[in-house]
Amino acid sequence: MNILLHVCCGQCLIYPYQTLLKEDHKVTGFFFNPNIHPYTEHKMRMDALRGYVESITKDEAIKMIYKDDQRLKEFLRGAVDTEDRCSFCYEFRLNETAKTAKLENFDMFTTTLLGSPHQKHDVIKEVGERVGKKHGVSFYYEDFRPGFNNARSVWRETKLYRQKYCGCIFSEMERYNKQ
Repeated sequence: MNILLHVCCGQCLIYPYQTLLKEDHKVTGFFFNPNIHPYTEHKMRMDALRGYVESITKDEAIKMIYKDDQRLKEFLRGAVDTEDRCSFCYEFRLNETAKTAKLENFDMFTTTLLGSPHQKHDVIKEVGERVGKKHGVSFYYEDFRPGFNNARSVWRETKLYRQKYCGCIFSEMERYNKQ
């Protein structure tokens, strides 16, 4: 299958990408994350992802699509006007991924968010399937969480920037208020 893989960050790319390659899928990464704030954080994550992608050997090279479209007002309005900002965030990003997958003739789409034990896994699956139906492209579901700790170890070896919170301004506040 030809799969468009939504990528939230470089560390989270490692295991899902390797797994999909082993399953003989053709994979293209898609970085679209208007949830990441402030903009300097967004830029550091995107630059770290670019650095990792450039370091991958030719045998494992991944083609990337970077949609550096912040849509800040739209994201913040939606995140504030909902009971469940994480569900909104998943839908916001996966909707754009599904739309791009359909437009670019991918067979399916998925997300590296399925690799994090910190995300709402069942919600991601439900949202992915719903937006896939909306745009006429299938959502590829696989539980990538078993590779999370190994990917984190690999990422530490890269010495590239690693984020300290999920991405939105609300998760940043929660992360630092815990201290």
